[in-house]
Amino acid sequence: MIDINDITVRIGTKTLLENASAHIADGWKVGLVGANGCGKSTLFRVLKGELETEHGDISFPSGSRVVFVEQELSGLDMPLLDFVLAQDKERGMLLARLENAGAEEAAEIHERLNILGASAASARAAEILSGLGFKQEDLTRPVKEFSGGWRMRVALAAALFQPSDILLLDEPTNHLDLESGIWLESHLRKYRGTLLLISHDRNILNSLCNYIIHFDNKHLITYAGNYDVFQTTRALQQQVQARQAEKIEQRRRHLQSFVDRFRYKATKAKQAQSRIKMLEKLEKVELVEDAAATVFDFPEPDELPPPLLTIENGTVGYDGVPVLKRLNLQIVDNDRIALLGANGNGKSTLAKLLSGRLPLMEGSERRLGKLKVGYFAQHQAEELPMEQTALEFMTTLMPQEHETKIRSHLARFGLGQEKALTQISRLSGGEKARLLFAAMTVERPGLLILDEPTNHLDIDGREALIRALNEYKGSVILITHDIHLIELIADNLWLVKNHTCKPYDGDLEDYKKLLLEGDTFKKAPKNVAKPAEPKIDARRLKKDLSSRLRSIERELEKLNRQKTEIENSFQNPMSTDELITRQKELSRLENQIAGFESEWLETSEKLEEMEK
Repeated sequence: MIDINDITVRIGTKTLLENASAHIADGWKVGLVGANGCGKSTLFRVLKGELETEHGDISFPSGSRVVFVEQELSGLDMPLLDFVLAQDKERGMLLARLENAGAEEAAEIHERLNILGASAASARAAEILSGLGFKQEDLTRPVKEFSGGWRMRVALAAALFQPSDILLLDEPTNHLDLESGIWLESHLRKYRGTLLLISHDRNILNSLCNYIIHFDNKHLITYAGNYDVFQTTRALQQQVQARQAEKIEQRRRHLQSFVDRFRYKATKAKQAQSRIKMLEKLEKVELVEDAAATVFDFPEPDELPPPLLTIENGTVGYDGVPVLKRLNLQIVDNDRIALLGANGNGKSTLAKLLSGRLPLMEGSERRLGKLKVGYFAQHQAEELPMEQTALEFMTTLMPQEHETKIRSHLARFGLGQEKALTQISRLSGGEKARLLFAAMTVERPGLLILDEPTNHLDIDGREALIRALNEYKGSVILITHDIHLIELIADNLWLVKNHTCKPYDGDLEDYKKLLLEGDTFKKAPKNVAKPAEPKIDARRLKKDLSSRLRSIERELEKLNRQKTEIENSFQNPMSTDELITRQKELSRLENQIAGFESEWLETSEKLEEMEK
């Protein structure tokens, strides 16, 4: 169990947590939610030991392995697969010892390697890398050759590969595409340790988490259930508290009215004083506060006759090299389309073509002359004039308009008076995204092309964007890893794959099944870089599986014996502290037993398949 006991955490003069407590049992999958800046990432820093609490403490189970995604990677000259394998320090140490070990020590080392499942380490690491979008040829490339976004995937792969009891993930899907996000969700669902997850992705909070910890007014409030259950529970709390507050306010008004009328009348003075005391004792109800209102409001476009855009036998690419071919696509009014396909397949290239930023190399295109396109891409935030204020920047885009109208346009995207006069460099990521939305809609476009629009938006911001897009009268094309956004916006799915784009005949659930059941993630890449351990034939593999089964059975026997001893001990008198300690230990043993039993079943099935 992770015990967060009465902690107070400050950054500079700002208090983020004050006398906050939470208790997380072994094996829980917990989503940490709250407004941007409330202290979620700061709590992770405390859990990682990077930041001290001013008051209170945090305790972990003895010997627990806490793993998180490293922000700075070392060993960048190593090939990708070797880099990930090196994150299992115990395996690496045992393999190094094995080189000079005597017969007796070598037997012990092999036994421990079997328990760790070391013979399958290379395949497991390759499977993780494949799931996160790396190709077979990437496995032998040095880590330093990958870009910043791909290095974040490397860091995530390294964390997932390491043996861990507690896993801390802060916005793990932000650098992933939809396909890798689907794989990650499936992978984490099988994780048997304790997961603490910071995410603004509503889908992953719903599908993975069985508890939510809400950062509420510098305190930590734990809710059982996923994010939707948390929202429902919180809404009910608001209703109950609002009714209670209204009753108390009615009582207050009644008492105050009596005091005001009779306070200075001698015959009523005693009763008035009595009611003054009653007023002072009236309970104060602290209402659950809603997050600050979030705003998105897209200007209504002009009506245009269909089709808006038609491409026939199109080919598009860069510098004479085709990326997509055989494009036969049409966009009509009020189309809602989501583009599917792994990173590198050409989704952004298609978006640039449809937005008019990239010409066809071959084929024909018919585009309405009056069609205006609003194009949003996450990298555009880096190109904003950081030295200007939001108002100054928008003035350059609306030079003929009065300042009042420019301010009104900014306000449509949640940038009010204060933010309009704020230097762009001082705006948050979400506020810069809002500024980009304001910029792209100046001409009231009839087609919005949105490439990962939610990366810097919190949950409330994403919900506001969904509402605005549903009210928008034009057409929308989405590239996003946010499944919730696709489900609520897109009516049609286009699959970008095999150097072309075609309508996808199925829904999002069909696509998820295709990914998880097909060759994309199910199998590790062939011809994986040569592992540290030697290749083994079928006979050796069968022997290793049998040895592993015996090791698991011995571990289960030992753990079940310990479990029985603890269960029997509850019959004896003990202190409260001792009782809590025994219960925690019992919970830990039960999780370990469940993990070994699951592995026993998987290993048995593999062995049975080989014996057929």
